[in-house]
Amino acid sequence: MRMRLLAAVAVLVSGGVHLKLYFDWAHENNKVGPAFLLNAVGGLVIAVLLMTWRHWLPPLLAVGFGLSTLAAFVTAATVGLFGVNEVWTGWAVWTAAVSELVAVVAGAMVLRQEFRPQQQSPSSAQSAQRL
Repeated sequence: MRMRLLAAVAVLVSGGVHLKLYFDWAHENNKVGPAFLLNAVGGLVIAVLLMTWRHWLPPLLAVGFGLSTLAAFVTAATVGLFGVNEVWTGWAVWTAAVSELVAVVAGAMVLRQEFRPQQQSPSSAQSAQRL
């Protein structure tokens, strides 16, 4: 449950940073603005799902959220994205990047801990073969 909570906090932090940046400047860009707003809503929804639904989908969403958001930033910081050219400076950049990495790692750990295939013991495997 701790990893679920950590993943939930991570996606919330990233979503919160994107919501602040939406109101600061992103709302002025008709392509990036809606993406920042969607990121904020998505972070909230994924966090709620992580804490309320014990299924493999919410941690997978946390991994995808972290990877896609971080990939979008790296794209904006290297070649630009929809007219936005970012740099690796400022509290918002580092807070979001770290929280997205945490979302990926924590989400993957939840998947590994809670949803890995159960290995059969040799005696139960032999019993299953006889049936």
